[in-house]
Amino acid sequence: MAYTREEKDWLEREWAFRAWGRAGLLSTDDYRQVLSWEAAEVPMDLVVSALNAFFDRREQKEKPRTFVALKHLDRDVAKAVKLREAIVRAGPALDLGKGWEQVQAPLRDDPAAKAAFEAWQRLRLSVPSPESAGYLAHHDQEREARAALLALAETVLGSGAEALRTELRQRLEASDMKEGSLVWKRAWSHHWARLVGAAWKLPLDGG
Repeated sequence: MAYTREEKDWLEREWAFRAWGRAGLLSTDDYRQVLSWEAAEVPMDLVVSALNAFFDRREQKEKPRTFVALKHLDRDVAKAVKLREAIVRAGPALDLGKGWEQVQAPLRDDPAAKAAFEAWQRLRLSVPSPESAGYLAHHDQEREARAALLALAETVLGSGAEALRTELRQRLEASDMKEGSLVWKRAWSHHWARLVGAAWKLPLDGG
């Protein structure tokens, strides 16, 4: 599974985004790390998820390390891969409402939102193998269900959503992303979901 140019651009821009542009250009060692993940057939969405987990943890430290490199994500990448494998093995028997109790009110008390969450969970936890003929269709259904959940969460935010949009636009611009480009759209979709999810403490990563 070779990464596309767009996927590599996505990783580089995400790195710049989380480092506030300080380390936007990947080094030779970083490139070798990307090649190792590519050889291991690690999906790029898991790498980006691991990147965000690493920086989230780093931001909580009083004195985070000054130098950061892609190799520092390896532990988070391995955890993300194991989590996805466990979800596939567990199947739909897991509790569909797991994690909903942590969601903040009033979204938590919205029955439509809870139903949307469980519908997304049902699809997320019943993903077929990549070799299955219905794999791509199932992936599209899961993505649509997640988008429906986030749309409800965004609606409940009301006027507060505009402040989040402003914050996100400033950070994307600081990362030298061209508004309207494919990378911009991908980054906007990814980080907007994270911001809306964080606002309500939605367990979008299955936590």
